[in-house]
Amino acid sequence: MIYLELFISFFTIGAFSFGGGYAMIPLIERELVRNQAWLTAQQFIDILAIAEITPGPVAINAATFAGYKVGGLIGGMFATLGIVVPSLLAVMTVAYLFLRFQGAPLIRSALTAIRPVVVVLIFMAAVTVGRQTILDFKSAGIAVLVLILMLRTKLNPILLLIGAGIAGVIIF
Repeated sequence: MIYLELFISFFTIGAFSFGGGYAMIPLIERELVRNQAWLTAQQFIDILAIAEITPGPVAINAATFAGYKVGGLIGGMFATLGIVVPSLLAVMTVAYLFLRFQGAPLIRSALTAIRPVVVVLIFMAAVTVGRQTILDFKSAGIAVLVLILMLRTKLNPILLLIGAGIAGVIIF
């Protein structure tokens, strides 16, 4: 049953991902494109682009759109629930434990140890998306320009996204 498969796939992604939506992108791509073959790489990139420009967390949006693509409205609901339930359970558990043991050195050490892992997961998301979207010198030029602008200015990332989109329409 596709709905149960969607729920289990996204539940697994949600349960074993740390660092937010962007850190989940490589795991979502691997599951949907490589493992299950529910989507092509291009369909995944398209879903990711839609998930980026719609309001809300990117992983939840991607799960909803991918689930909808694979299993219709009900598929979207099951995929969304699958990705949300582990986080909900984890946040409730961590909040309880944090309030109870917030001064413990072990808790502080664990939180400190997780930080570098989150950075690597976000970096891998950028590499995954970059490999599939930066295909020539033109797209690489847009990506480099946006990166420079992000690092050297305080421009709103949404404006940079819109600008990159406009540049892509003009160039391509």
